[in-house]
Amino acid sequence: MTQTIETPSGDHLMLIGGERVAAAAGEWIDVTSPGRRGLALGRTPRAREEDADRAVRAARAAFPAWRATHFKDRQLALLKAADALEAAAEELAQLTAIDTGNALRPQARPESQTLVALFRYFGGVAGEFKGVTLPAGDDQLQYTRREPLGVVAGILPWNSPLMIAAMKVPAALAAGNTIVLKAAEDAPLTIIRMAELVAPYLPDGVLNVLTGYGAEVGEALVQHRGVDKVSFTGSSRVGHHVASAAGERLAHVSLELGGKSPNIVFPDAVAGDRLAATATGVLTAMRFTRQGQSCTAGSRLFVHRDVYDELLAELVSQVDRLVVGDPLDEATDMGAIINQKQFDQIKSYIADGRAQAGVEVPLDRSEQVPDGLDGFYQGPTIFSAVSNDWRIAQEEIFGPVLVAIPWSDRDEVVRMANDSHYGLAAYVWSQDLTAALDTAHRIESGWVQVNQGGGQMVGQSYGGYKCEFSIEGAMESFTQIKQVNVKLG
Repeated sequence: MTQTIETPSGDHLMLIGGERVAAAAGEWIDVTSPGRRGLALGRTPRAREEDADRAVRAARAAFPAWRATHFKDRQLALLKAADALEAAAEELAQLTAIDTGNALRPQARPESQTLVALFRYFGGVAGEFKGVTLPAGDDQLQYTRREPLGVVAGILPWNSPLMIAAMKVPAALAAGNTIVLKAAEDAPLTIIRMAELVAPYLPDGVLNVLTGYGAEVGEALVQHRGVDKVSFTGSSRVGHHVASAAGERLAHVSLELGGKSPNIVFPDAVAGDRLAATATGVLTAMRFTRQGQSCTAGSRLFVHRDVYDELLAELVSQVDRLVVGDPLDEATDMGAIINQKQFDQIKSYIADGRAQAGVEVPLDRSEQVPDGLDGFYQGPTIFSAVSNDWRIAQEEIFGPVLVAIPWSDRDEVVRMANDSHYGLAAYVWSQDLTAALDTAHRIESGWVQVNQGGGQMVGQSYGGYKCEFSIEGAMESFTQIKQVNVKLG
């Protein structure tokens, strides 16, 4: 059943220094719904360099007092914010479905719950940003302090804005930093609403939100000398530039970029009664219910030749039953692609795959448009008999497109899995834990899951180095170590 909710409209303002403001130049960007082509959701300010400067100055002014705040008070603020976000979780989920095209039941609601969970988690561990003491003799006191970096610029993507904001905001704030968030121009509304809910529990300037284009206000933040750390989630192409530009002025940088994650199935993973469960896990790992718009999507499926046809047939059967439709409909499994550009790009990859000699296409619902809806809808596509060196197997499509590749030897599949310039995630399916763990350890990915396609939990390391999803990642990403040596007596 489709939810009946009030469609957002009007002007959605930014948050700078505790005030809701428009852009200094008075310019606006129209926000439209990916699920209903042309449906206006209102306007957001088109921020530019002057607005970025104002936000950074507000964050810089708020930093000394927030840094000096006792961790118990920062903790209390984050926990109160979590309560407010929980009370508005359904509103945020529905807004996510409208704003991003992600289906309400399988994707938007879990995102809003993850936001709440991460605010609670980092509130709970706010007192754990500790240093250590070195036993250096009775005449020496030698210790380290974990100190916040200062002003953090968090640049968000459009695919899961609430979830990515949840990784950055509470971690940065718990450590004593202040933050300027730049919302994606294609999906800014949930971030603006999140800030409205959280701001009453924070001093003015601790959390600021800007809207606008990445090449304008995002670039201004990356270049701003008042920004101590840039935390960027987005494409590899833009990430290269962010790393270079921020590195030029020696700012701290963390990047979560693209993925082309291997999804490796051993024969025993489909033996007996395991076939259906493994196919369901592969479907989950591929993130079909997020339209494949996920950097951790297990989009390269490597299946052992002995069970290749059997698994593929079951997988095609399950994927073909996914309902593509209105993101607000409870029956929908897959919602809409974010915009026309991404929609067309996915279509071009599908055309390229179809043109390859010897390719098989056991499932292609890319032309599917739900009845009565005019949006950016694409059903799932599965390619078979793919070569690992083809473009559709090497480049991130960021859409509901899975490529299946057969393998015979474990060394062979590890080589193919590692034949990629991506290294974010991987999935291994086997009941032989020796084979599974040997494979997991040899794959060059920062996050490997064995016999599950979901499994992401608050507090775990995610995506490998310097990820902001756990206390360890937050320490590495949002603090620096100061060594203090004191001569006693």
